Amino acid sequence: MLKKTKIRKITLAQKLTLLLLVVFIGGISLSGIALAKILQYKTQHEISSNASLLFQSLNSVRSYTSNEVTPYLQANLGKDSFLPQTVPSYSSRKVFENLRQQNQEYQDFLYKEAMLNPTNIRDLADDFEKDIVSDFRQNKNTPEKTGFRNFQGEKYFYIARPLKITDSSCLRCHSTPDVAPQDMISIYGDKNGMGWQLNQINGTQIVSIPTSEVLHKAQESFFLIMGIVTLVFAIAIYMANFWLRRYVVRPIKRVVLVAEAVSTGNMDADFEQVSNDEVGSLVEAFTRMKLSLVMAIRRLEHYRLENREPKDKF
Repeated sequence: MLKKTKIRKITLAQKLTLLLLVVFIGGISLSGIALAKILQYKTQHEISSNASLLFQSLNSVRSYTSNEVTPYLQANLGKDSFLPQTVPSYSSRKVFENLRQQNQEYQDFLYKEAMLNPTNIRDLADDFEKDIVSDFRQNKNTPEKTGFRNFQGEKYFYIARPLKITDSSCLRCHSTPDVAPQDMISIYGDKNGMGWQLNQINGTQIVSIPTSEVLHKAQESFFLIMGIVTLVFAIAIYMANFWLRRYVVRPIKRVVLVAEAVSTGNMDADFEQVSNDEVGSLVEAFTRMKLSLVMAIRRLEHYRLENREPKDKF
């Protein structure tokens, strides 16, 4: 009851302002929630596109190394000689490291060719990466996996793709120790990186980006767009409030003032019609009511005068 009493005491202009304020806050809140989700999706999509471009570039380097560099060097090195530059994963890793140094956009990116049984122990897959490789093996038609992971105390958004041997020439270094170059055996030993099979998924290419980078870009866009949306909402609500006060509240106030004047006996007060809308119809109704009231008062006065004349004659 107390709330209803308070609401009844609020003027029409205040009620309209309160209504517009509720619309403003509700509109901004709903817009903010929807926008945050959209921006997070778009930012994630943008980073995925950058990562996809990175994958294509690194795989092009791998292909170039495998088809152009390795055959040339092997022809000049001999059967038992070995250079890391002939390994596609070595070339792709070096290109990525140079990219990180030269391009600030990729400074926070991490790239790894995580293998279940790598020649170089630095490429050994951790437990999380092993699960990804296992999933690729079980679902061979899955071209890519994305998600979030914790790494070195920080949360990362990752994109992973399967790695498998498709070129039989690679088995020269990864089949059995007696076939592998002796220089490679002397560097890495004969236990690691052996027993690989053609067309078998042995690892995963994985690019990781700190979620802080994803969130930072999304937040920048969020605050910029929300600032613009808030400004547009504020201007629209101000204009609506201004219009309602001028063309609805003020005419009604004038009608009230004239009605109060008429009710106290001031029949010279006139209702002013300023529009042809509902407010104008209200003014016409009050004008007709005033005319009817004036006519009724005149008839009453006339009736009273007629009833007094016989008494005066007597």
